[in-house]
This record gives sequence, C-alpha cells and structure tokens, in this order.
Amino acid sequence: MTQTKKDIVLSIELVVFLVIGFILTYHFMGPFYAAFDIPFMGNIWVNWLGLSYTLFVLYSLLSGLLIGKLRTFFKERLTSKVFWLVSIGSIVILIVPFINGENPF
Repeated sequence: MTQTKKDIVLSIELVVFLVIGFILTYHFMGPFYAAFDIPFMGNIWVNWLGLSYTLFVLYSLLSGLLIGKLRTFFKERLTSKVFWLVSIGSIVILIVPFINGENPF
C-alpha cells in the first residue's frame, strides 16, 4: 500500500471515529457519568477526543489481529510508541472523572 493510500485510509478512519465518539459521548457518556453522580460539564470535547481515540485503538488492535493482508499496515501503527502513549492518555482521560468525582477538564 502506498503512503498516500495509507494517509487517506488513516484520515477516513479518524473522521469516522471522531463522529462515532461524538455520538457516544453525547448519548452514552453523559448518562453514564450521571449514574455515578459525576457532573458531565466543562470541556466535554476532551472526553470526546479521549473516547474517540480509545475506540480507534480498539479498532486498530482488532484489525491488526484479524486482517491478514493489511497486517503490515496495522503492525506499523501498533508498534508506534506515540500511538501507545496517546492511547494511555486517552484512557486516563476517561478514568480521571471516576477518581476525582467530577470532570476536571
């Protein structure tokens, strides 16, 4: 796969996960945090990006394990240190409100 095709595929994937993350943030995370008495207010976009990137990481993991012919494409992504550092940060963004009892963002 050429670099241009990889960039186009990655851009489309990111936009799709941003849209899915927005929908889930609006319809799922607000009521989920409210069930734990955590006010879902402030800079909600931080939670949105954290959820979107976490979904992207899960997709990359599953695709890298299940798709054989594009294995090198996902292998490059999964071996990136920046990919894993940002994924840890996105998981922390989703967990911090439960630790603090409020959305600090």
